[in-house]
Parts: sequence; C-alpha cells; structure tokens
Amino acid sequence: MADRDPVQPIHQPVLPVFDEEEIWVERAAERFEDAAAEELLAWALERFHPRLAISAAGGVDGMVLVDMAWRLNPDVRVFTLDTGRLPPETYELFEKVRERYGIAVEFEYPETDTVSAMVTEHGPNLMYNSVDLRLRCCEVRKVEPLKRKLSTLDAWIAGLRREQWRSRKNIAKVELDRDHGGIVKLNPVADWTLDRVWEYVHEHEVPYHPLFDQGYTSIGCAPCTRPVARGESERAGRWWWEQETDKECGIHCSVALLGSPSDTERAVDTERRDREREEAAG
Repeated sequence: MADRDPVQPIHQPVLPVFDEEEIWVERAAERFEDAAAEELLAWALERFHPRLAISAAGGVDGMVLVDMAWRLNPDVRVFTLDTGRLPPETYELFEKVRERYGIAVEFEYPETDTVSAMVTEHGPNLMYNSVDLRLRCCEVRKVEPLKRKLSTLDAWIAGLRREQWRSRKNIAKVELDRDHGGIVKLNPVADWTLDRVWEYVHEHEVPYHPLFDQGYTSIGCAPCTRPVARGESERAGRWWWEQETDKECGIHCSVALLGSPSDTERAVDTERRDREREEAAG
C-alpha cells in the first residue's frame, strides 16, 4: 500500500474502493492464510496502529485476540458496542480487561434519541415481534454505532471463525470491508476450532465471560442470547426464536445479502404455499 499519513484514514466512507487496494488486500489474504494468528497481528499492529482496534463483545475468541495483541503491543486498542441491553457479566469482563491488561476499553453507544423513538413506537422487546423489528433493533444499537467507530480507523480486528456459522465459512484472514468505507478487516483466528480457542484461554489464563460457565457459547444482548443444549451449534443461542435466519445482526456482513427473508417475504411465501396446498387438495 502506498505511504500515507498515519493519523489519516485510508478512506473516508464516501470514497470508492479502488481496484489497486483490492488486489493488495487479496495478496495479503493469500500471504497470511497459513500464518499463525500472532504473525498476522504483529503485521497489523506494525502497519496500522494506532488506527487499528480489536472489536470485543465478550466472546472468548475476541478475548484470545486481546491477549495475543497485548503481548505484542501493550498499547493495543480495544472497543466494544454497548447496546444498552448487555448482561451485567459483560461489564464485569471488561473490568477484568482493565485490571489484567491495563487497557481502557473504548465503549461505543447508540444515539439516545433514535433508541428512544424506536422503543416508544415498538416497545422495549420489539425484537421478539418480527424479524424486521429485530434487525431494526440491531441496526440502531449495533450497526450504526459500529459504522461511526470504524469511520475513524484504517483497520479492525474481529474474532470470527469459519466453523462458527454458515455465513462465516468463507471469511478470509485479511478482507476489504466494503460496508465500512473500504478499510481493512482482519480475522486472525478464522481457521481456529473452538477447542483450540479454549486451549489458548486455559494455557494463558485469559479472562473470559462468566456466562460461558453457564452453558452459553456465544455472547450478545441479554434478551437475545440463551444457553445452548448439548449438540446445538455455537450460535444456536442467538435469536433462538428465529428458525430460518442467518443468526447475524449486520455488523460483520450485510444481512440483506445473506438470504434471511423479511416478514413481508415470509408472508408472501406462506400465502403461496397455502394456495399450492389448496390447489393440490382441489
């Protein structure tokens, strides 16, 4: 990538992504595909710090990355999205991060007026009423705050793994994040298994979210996360009342591109199936 002022972002959100940069990112992805997570983190910290930050929401994967990155550079930045509906244990975890690593986690919040208007119109637990309303809640509380945060960065790091869910099976370790102004997105543990993540946690005594000891395998907002039963997938506890969606909120990919049908599309499909049954019966 061309030399640049380290305090200026690679792109402002309004600018297009250039083919030259896309090629550069693809080459970086190829270079680090078989590399250790620590190697990718060391490269990213050298290249992008201080306009680089780890996104941590309480997941064990993110905590592994915090520990790794801190060992490479104690000044690593970490941010989280405080939706206003997080379980209290999440705040306990970030207090431990402050105590253990000396990292002042950067909290990002939704716009108060927007949240107030949404809740006034649809109620505090609107997420249970329809897929569209659940996605609206995610948009207001998570997606928009993330966009504002990432507009200040050149690169960000996420704890995504390919085995977590079908929508994540093809992620690269280095990506061009077109949803956020064409900045670089890094997934250092993309090829890790859950067992490997926990091995690292125990080996290095990494602090982890207390809810993992209560049957949780993924951490999100309190109303939208539950423990999973034996044999269920890692993300089965997220929005568990939705049986045919991609279990995504939109911060790591555009939900509209994943195939989760809207309420209107579901209604149309139900009507179509009813007509087909009536015609077959007649």
